[in-house]
Amino acid sequence: MSDFTIKGWCPGAYRPMRSGDGLVVRIRPRVARLNAEQTLGLCKAAQTHASGVIDLTNRANLQLRGVRDDAHDALLSDLDALELLDATQLLEARRNILTAPMWDTADDTHTLSLKLISRLNELPELPAKFGFSVDAGDGPALRNASADIRIERALEGGLIVRADGAETGRKTDRANAINDVITLAHWFATTRADDTKRMASHLRNTPLPTNWQGTAGAAAAIGLTPGPSSRGLILGAAFGAIPAQALAQAMTGSKASGLILTPWRLFILEGVHSAFEHDFISDFISGPNDPLLTTDACPGAPFCTSSTVNTRQIALALKTPDLHVSGCSKGCAHPLASAVTLVGNQGRFDLVRGGCSWDEPTKRGLSPDDLLKGNVF
Repeated sequence: MSDFTIKGWCPGAYRPMRSGDGLVVRIRPRVARLNAEQTLGLCKAAQTHASGVIDLTNRANLQLRGVRDDAHDALLSDLDALELLDATQLLEARRNILTAPMWDTADDTHTLSLKLISRLNELPELPAKFGFSVDAGDGPALRNASADIRIERALEGGLIVRADGAETGRKTDRANAINDVITLAHWFATTRADDTKRMASHLRNTPLPTNWQGTAGAAAAIGLTPGPSSRGLILGAAFGAIPAQALAQAMTGSKASGLILTPWRLFILEGVHSAFEHDFISDFISGPNDPLLTTDACPGAPFCTSSTVNTRQIALALKTPDLHVSGCSKGCAHPLASAVTLVGNQGRFDLVRGGCSWDEPTKRGLSPDDLLKGNVF
């Protein structure tokens, strides 16, 4: 086994990351979908080799926590049997592709995602977190999700390839879009400084050639909310944590044909169009106004060695909209501003209003009891 203590990169299946409760193993489903057999197999693997909880990440990936060192090889074998494992660690690292979830088979989003996957070997060496989004619906759904090179719908129709950080992109079409993505990736790789890891930061110091600009993108799509949709029943998971047993029951009880993932702590039971006839609904977020949809909390103590507080217990008890409870100042669960941010500090909490976890707090040293009694915010 390798040494899994190194950080500053995203975990994978081959190269997990060590946390307070064991290894963190990330699975990257192709085109943001697992079929029913894969989903049930992953639920079983999560209960056999890990903590029994499947995390949904902001890259529409799935993550298993609490994997024992001596179970890692067996887990890889299970993932390989489910066709959820890349042939090599290099291909896994390069397949950092975010696919908009509301695709139809053979539309531009689905087709171009598969084409990009098939040509990963043509990409240059890129920083670990450098990623792509394929988001070619009527309007981009992933504009606020992290990606460095984006395929999107143009304002006047057609497609564009857009460098993240640029307001406009280069006009393209289905036949040439992946060629353009690969060419732009090579431009980034050959012009960036060694310490520049992302496209947007690169463009702040290096002008983007004019031939990669000029065509405006379409207006953003309306965001998804829990409830029926054209692809199936949308449900939410508090903090993105999905109990494997509950998910397995939902898949079998609803007879869903697959599981579609999103980067917003929502998932779709493919082919299921009625919500309230199923008992499993109570295990998930099914209403569009549930405050947990806008509540972020990292795993916290004892699962993360950087944390000294129980984050999710506090978040569940408070149920405050636009709340972020962070185990430390790093803000892993939500690296953006929130109306209220609570930051763990030596067993207590610091309070930040309208900011991020690393901003100057307005109150310090709040105990869990202080928070639960109210009159703090």
